[in-house]
Amino acid sequence: MNPVRLARIGDEPLDLAAHLAAVDDDRAGAVTTFLGRVRDHDPDAQGAVVALEYSAHPDAEATLHGIAMRAIGETGAIVAVSHRVGRLSVGDAAVVIAVAAPHRAEAFAVCREVIEAVKRELPVWKRQIEADGTTAWKGIGG
Repeated sequence: MNPVRLARIGDEPLDLAAHLAAVDDDRAGAVTTFLGRVRDHDPDAQGAVVALEYSAHPDAEATLHGIAMRAIGETGAIVAVSHRVGRLSVGDAAVVIAVAAPHRAEAFAVCREVIEAVKRELPVWKRQIEADGTTAWKGIGG
């Protein structure tokens, strides 16, 4: 069975429970999750952040799958990961990752590598919108 049970880019709200269900496996002794949310501030913003608008390259979903596969390596982990696109409000989930592995060290390591690689490599861009209407674009690595 494919160890990447879910690798999705979409505009629907993200569901942590669905990601947990996707990695459910009796061989896993550990499950870790990461939930990346839209926050109301950013170090580069002059004022309050009210929304983010995400857009993705058409190949982003394939890239996301590759990121998960590389992070898994030989660990025996199982991954479900999604990134949302479209307009997200403060508090909305932008990224959800669930990792199941035989042991906690692998589960934590794979989860961390997936989110770090998403930030470095995933062709998704965000437009940050501040309360006064100011906007700023951030791309891969930003």
